[in-house]
Amino acid sequence: MIIVTGGAGFIGSNLVHRLNSAGRSDIVIVDSLLDSAKHANLAGARFIDYFDIDEFLQAMPGLDPVEAVFHQGACAVTTEQDGRYMMENNYSFSKRLLHECLRREIRFIYASSAAVYGHGAEPFRENGSAERPLNVYGFSKLAFDHHVNYCLPRANSPVVGLRYFNVYGPRESHKGDMASVIFKMVRQHQADETLKLFAGSDRFLRDFVHVDDIAAVNLHFLNHDRSGIFNCGTGIARSFLELGELVAGNLEGARIETIEMPARLESQYQRYTCSDNALLRSAGYDGAFRSLEEGVASYVGLLANTHAPLG
Repeated sequence: MIIVTGGAGFIGSNLVHRLNSAGRSDIVIVDSLLDSAKHANLAGARFIDYFDIDEFLQAMPGLDPVEAVFHQGACAVTTEQDGRYMMENNYSFSKRLLHECLRREIRFIYASSAAVYGHGAEPFRENGSAERPLNVYGFSKLAFDHHVNYCLPRANSPVVGLRYFNVYGPRESHKGDMASVIFKMVRQHQADETLKLFAGSDRFLRDFVHVDDIAAVNLHFLNHDRSGIFNCGTGIARSFLELGELVAGNLEGARIETIEMPARLESQYQRYTCSDNALLRSAGYDGAFRSLEEGVASYVGLLANTHAPLG
């Protein structure tokens, strides 16, 4: 069987559907449904069991045989200021799950983040000199990456960390402020509002990657015995202004409005990200990442025709 933590969330639910498409339904989903709206992300999904996150670690020893764990669950609120809460969710829980997988020699594939790189004063490569997170979310991800690197020389089963860049796509409606700019802009348009961008968005560049491509990379490592921590983005940085114009171009009558960035975001806002995929390619992943033009057009088309989580 395959375990997916965060399986009702954005990336986790898309991964569950992708596994279903690949013929796998022997899936155990782990999540918290305190936000009950997330259940809609699993509409049509096939799986054999569900555990709340608080009961899972106690239940896991009774699950057998387990082929792989996709650990996608985390506190992903980048503005969260409670460091103890963040470290318990993103570091301590992850560490306990990792060691259970190492003990039982279960393949472990987990979500890291490009937030570990901070302002990107150096190229975004998987090495210490580039890793300078701007917030406790990025620190929690980097701390776990460090622990994984410490454990890797003694691991007898594959362990893979994937540093996701700016992910967008279906099944993110539950994310609130953490939803993609694309999602927010379409909802603004549907409410007869202007599309909002921060002042300076022509200078803020990010690596925007579609969630389907993220799922494809995860499945690659399900089928290949490689270990390590790898960037997971398109390798191309595009400005938020370009992104906004692409969204507006797919919405009749849409107009863009510039607003000031909230002061609370200034010090921890990544103004540039761009994945260096050299290590990912060396690990055998040769899949193409869809262009921003293609990804925006398809996603806006989905969102514009329904309010459902799928888009």
